[in-house]
Amino acid sequence: MKVLQKDEHMAAESVLLKHLPKSFQNKQASDWRKKVTFYCLDEKMLRKMLLEEDAIDWSADFTFECFDNSHTGLLKEVSTQIQVSHTHLICAYQLYLPNSSHLVTPAFNSDINSRISSLDLSHAHLVNQTWKFGGDELGYKKIVRQISNFPSYCITDHQGQPVSWLLLHENLSLGMLYTLPEHRRKGYATVLVYTMAQRLLAEGYPVFTYVEEGNMVSFKMFKNLGFIDDPSVRRIWFKFAT
Repeated sequence: MKVLQKDEHMAAESVLLKHLPKSFQNKQASDWRKKVTFYCLDEKMLRKMLLEEDAIDWSADFTFECFDNSHTGLLKEVSTQIQVSHTHLICAYQLYLPNSSHLVTPAFNSDINSRISSLDLSHAHLVNQTWKFGGDELGYKKIVRQISNFPSYCITDHQGQPVSWLLLHENLSLGMLYTLPEHRRKGYATVLVYTMAQRLLAEGYPVFTYVEEGNMVSFKMFKNLGFIDDPSVRRIWFKFAT
């Protein structure tokens, strides 16, 4: 599959995949929904790749994820031409933190700080129940892998049970951020994003996330923490099925 990098941030995303163990990549391919990501500047080349080259297995259901909105028309045209149905899943803002100098430190008390910990596998069912795109066995397996292979953070109640949490997706984008309704408006999500961002920056990884259009609460929170949004960029997820 031919890939052209659109900017330094996108290049960093694709390079991150090289850090994943081969065994994890292979297991992910067999157990999780098939996903395809591309970054392309030349629409003629993209059309050729989709229609003429043996880059995509159109006989299997899969998702094109986080592609630029400018390619939406072409993908719809291609799906019609090869008689494959498509479903628009998400349109999202892309926000990123350039470096540590942009990260704004939120105010939080020592009690919250003492209740920050990592998720463990016993929490996977809870996360799956509350994740918008989870709730089934595939979602559970994905979350188990995320907890097992990537950093995660949660804030617990005084009985040690998670009430707010944040995970990383396979490309290391921040995701699955959630706070139980009865524990909201306490700044937990802000603290978790700040804590994760600090760790990723210290370890030399880019810090970025996708926020679904219309979710202005999350959008404002990330902006208040110093994340940058390019108004011209929108990321799209399409599901294709035969």
